[in-house]
Amino acid sequence: MTHIDNILHIFENGITHKNSQNSNKKFKSIGDNSLINTREDFLLSNKKYLGSYIPFYFGKRTPMLYVIQKGFNGVTATNKEYIVYCVSSVQKIIDLKIPFVYTNGHATNGLSDFYYKDSVNSIEENVDFVAVKKKYWTDENDLDLKRRKEAEFLVESDIPVTAIIAFVVYNDNAKDKLTSLGIDSNLIHIIPKYYF
Repeated sequence: MTHIDNILHIFENGITHKNSQNSNKKFKSIGDNSLINTREDFLLSNKKYLGSYIPFYFGKRTPMLYVIQKGFNGVTATNKEYIVYCVSSVQKIIDLKIPFVYTNGHATNGLSDFYYKDSVNSIEENVDFVAVKKKYWTDENDLDLKRRKEAEFLVESDIPVTAIIAFVVYNDNAKDKLTSLGIDSNLIHIIPKYYF
């Protein structure tokens, strides 16, 4: 998920790291800065920092999206019309030979496990995709549901635009903005139910 103002840079350069030579100098953040800072100092078992990866969620309507839209935890609320899902796939990242890590829950949660390339064939067993696909994450009989819903796919290097298989937006206004940037309308999907 990213702000619509970042899409032109993504369309021209792919999804880039902040330390990349192609980084977006005008990047518009919509995330939780305190969480972003925590990730910067979070060391993985491979001796790399969590903040050095580009994070993706496996699913939609995540708790983080809720925070971004509603403006909790010190995060400024962002209108859903300005939030764009950049969709890729695990297979695309594998085909492009880009290093990655994935988790079975929110990456900064101490209960979450990290898996590397050699475990990708077990991703269906390691990630609880039933939890990932849940519409809501509060369940008094499953207090760990929220953590599992937020399982992540973490990409180590810049992601070329060819790895993006779709852009999901909230409405026609957002789609029109993306098509005005030169993005093929067939790649843009209006799916309001992906938002709160």
